[in-house]
Amino acid sequence: MAMRTRLTWQQDKCLQNYFGGKRFCLLYKASVQKFSHQNLLCTCENQGPTMIVVYSEKCVIGMYLKEGFQGKDVSITIFALQETGFSLCAKGPYSPYLLFHKRKTNDFSILLDKKAVIVSSAICKMLQLTARNNVIPIQECEAFRCEELLDERKTRGIAVLHSNLLQALRDYKPYGDLVQQTRVLLLGPIGAGKSSFVNSVKSVFKGSITHQILVGCDEDGISDKYRTYSIKAKDDSDPLPFILCDSLGLGENAGLHTDDVWHILKGHTPDRYQFDSMKPITSNHPNYTHDPLLKDRIHCVVFVFDINSFEIHSSELVAKIKKIRRDLIKHGILHLALLTHVDSLDLITKEDMTDIYNYSPVKSKLEAFHGVFGFALSDILVVSNYVSEWQLDPVKDMLILSALKEILYTANEFLEDLPLNK
Repeated sequence: MAMRTRLTWQQDKCLQNYFGGKRFCLLYKASVQKFSHQNLLCTCENQGPTMIVVYSEKCVIGMYLKEGFQGKDVSITIFALQETGFSLCAKGPYSPYLLFHKRKTNDFSILLDKKAVIVSSAICKMLQLTARNNVIPIQECEAFRCEELLDERKTRGIAVLHSNLLQALRDYKPYGDLVQQTRVLLLGPIGAGKSSFVNSVKSVFKGSITHQILVGCDEDGISDKYRTYSIKAKDDSDPLPFILCDSLGLGENAGLHTDDVWHILKGHTPDRYQFDSMKPITSNHPNYTHDPLLKDRIHCVVFVFDINSFEIHSSELVAKIKKIRRDLIKHGILHLALLTHVDSLDLITKEDMTDIYNYSPVKSKLEAFHGVFGFALSDILVVSNYVSEWQLDPVKDMLILSALKEILYTANEFLEDLPLNK
């Protein structure tokens, strides 16, 4: 019968994050393999980094041995998981084998045959534990081998997927050669990450971090001009066949004027046009494009939101976005949603980001977003933009490239569906 840990999902994620992105492989379970320190030690020897966890009635107590069980003294991290939070202290060096015997010199001992943990008053104070006569009864004990979340096999798989995505996007062509470059418009609330997404795409194709587009947290937004950005691949002088169009953020009463949205969609708005929240562009503007061609129009709209804040937008802003979306649907303009900052969700790990759409908190966020804005779940993408990093991360790259691929394929669907006379 397969053994299953008593750690809850949240406890597991908390420990994964704290101990440097580890996966815990259950080796020993006292209720199955007897409350015997001999059995535990026999199972855990030469397993590398190891974590021992005991369960009392009110909390989880454990110790993490970075060097595992060896024939030498090692440093040990003792921790406690309680409703009030996570606490820990470093002790040692100790011989890990002696921690399963009652010794006066031990601050911490696990006595499996007695189903008890002996904890000194000093450690009780540091970990905020309650122990009667320094003894805490335990109900279960488990031992885990601590593995890297992204092992060599997964790292190779990510590298292959990364390479395949890059090649697919380099090979991308707008449908039917109707235009040389697909145009994608980024819309969304102020500070959602539109400009950061453009920087991130540029960084991935350049092969190094770029901050070409100014980003920040000004309450009125940093992008106050309409900008169109071509993307160049590393060591390639020709731009890729798509353009990302950045705009002023949408606000409740300020930000991008809804009339400006339609001028952009129809191709009337010139690059570097200075937005005015109170007055949209008119045909009298000296650089107004009076007779835009298909190449000047927008072929896909992407609504960009911060995954952590879309649920707290005002009802007025939500209504404004829904109105724009209804008009897009009415005019047959395809659009997607892009949720940024997915890496900042509580307890998320690098491994979770390799299978992001099956990660439970992300699934919950997508359901909530669907409930607020009505997007189909298949039309909601997630990314982690480059904001403060100075080096590229293949997992982040994978999310960015996957999202971009879906965006460009959606743009092609729009072009394919155009009437022949367009």
